[in-house]
Amino acid sequence: MTDPTQALSFGAAAAHYDRFRPRYPQDALRWALQGLDVPAQVVDLGAGTGILTRGVRDLGHEVTPVEPDADMRAQLTAATPGATARDGSAESMPLPDGYADAVLVGQAYHWFDRERAHPEIARVLRAGGVFAPVWNLRDDRVGWVNEMNRVAEIGGTVDGLLADVTDFGPRLTAPEWAEFAHTTTLTPDDLVGMVATRSYHLTATPQRRREIDRELRHLLDTHPDLAGRKTIALPYRTLVFRARRR
Repeated sequence: MTDPTQALSFGAAAAHYDRFRPRYPQDALRWALQGLDVPAQVVDLGAGTGILTRGVRDLGHEVTPVEPDADMRAQLTAATPGATARDGSAESMPLPDGYADAVLVGQAYHWFDRERAHPEIARVLRAGGVFAPVWNLRDDRVGWVNEMNRVAEIGGTVDGLLADVTDFGPRLTAPEWAEFAHTTTLTPDDLVGMVATRSYHLTATPQRRREIDRELRHLLDTHPDLAGRKTIALPYRTLVFRARRR
């Protein structure tokens, strides 16, 4: 069950979220929107600070961001010229029937109440329109990344998502999926800052946050793949699911 405290915890760190969270590979977004004419009308659902919105706009599409957290909406507006996020959620979008050619979701689908969200997504999509949730997942096949995930109690794996995301309700086709590899380059301080934007860190006690930060610094100072480096290449596996409105 979704924890509403964690789901709405990100606004307090909106600026850091926008700065440290990874972008989405353009190939992944192109695959999600494959077959749609440019410009398509795309809804970025659970838009956060606009990272996905900006990526989709760079492909030439028109984007309507929808986000329930006021602080995240404010950051999106500040960081995304010409875009204004609408106040809404996956379970209740302020949009008319058949409004969108596509609804995309970056990092947020696991927070949805699926029984309510799936019919709402289908309502907003036109017939034949695309629904595509996207995740950037740290590549835990790399030793130090797996250790970082353990220290920071970061969950989410490709295998776990493939087991969990199996259908989007009767009004959408069975999902297909694709995986894309990419990396981001961070300083050690950036890496600690990125971990601090995770929901678990944001909702932990001050003592627990200090413990996580201390253990991360120890990992950065002692792991043979990290010690002494001024920049770190953090590998990601981007997973995209795609279904169409029946």
